[in-house]
Amino acid sequence: MKRYISLLFCLLLILGGCSVQYDRQGIRSIHRETKQLPPADFMPKNITIVSAGDSLTQGVGDIQELGGYIPYLKNKMENNKSIGTALFYNFGVKGNRTDQLLARLKQEQIKTAIEEADLVVITIGGNDVMQVFKENIMGLHLNKFAEAETGYSERLTEIIETILLYNNQAEIILLGIYNPFIKWFSDLKEMETVVKRWNHASYNVVSKYENARFVPVDDIFENNEESLLYTDYFHPNNRGYELIAERIYDYLKEEGKLHTFLE
Repeated sequence: MKRYISLLFCLLLILGGCSVQYDRQGIRSIHRETKQLPPADFMPKNITIVSAGDSLTQGVGDIQELGGYIPYLKNKMENNKSIGTALFYNFGVKGNRTDQLLARLKQEQIKTAIEEADLVVITIGGNDVMQVFKENIMGLHLNKFAEAETGYSERLTEIIETILLYNNQAEIILLGIYNPFIKWFSDLKEMETVVKRWNHASYNVVSKYENARFVPVDDIFENNEESLLYTDYFHPNNRGYELIAERIYDYLKEEGKLHTFLE
């Protein structure tokens, strides 16, 4: 029995970072040593990401049908030594507007996933803009978009608050919208103005919340010479999705948000 007690005592000393020392009189004393904490990648942590929104989350235009930006972002995250597995839940539905996403957030499956999430990535707003565009295609007036923008901001606020109600510890990323007409219909200057204004409205909404951030992607499609759109000239192709994933990852890394997940 004494043997097992001695072994247990030694084990505790090792785990506790302690050492036993003797003075000249042979009196034993225990000194606790300060041990350096192991590096962040010593025990990689698994993280959970919920992707919710429209066709950009569903991955329309991804010829591999793997979920648009998701496989690229998953690969970059899992190449980080601090991360074990990045588990994604994809709740993207083509054509979804803010009102439709709000309704789907009440579904138990989505709610449960968000409750367990470290990160929630949202793509929404493009179809809200397109709804106004289709309704006024014969007379494209900026005031119509300005009127719709108010309702959009209100619904986006409700989306953010609903997610935080389910999980106030999760980080939230809202991807901005881009102008899909910029390459083939560059004369539609109104659309450039609308995209910038709606992105600004999105930024104003998410900036009110400590856990929420706006990540722009419109410049990716504006400044790149290579083709980043699918054959429908509307959705990103695989290269476009890859660049979106890189933008999300770079933002998380630069802002130190990856460390937040690993705490």
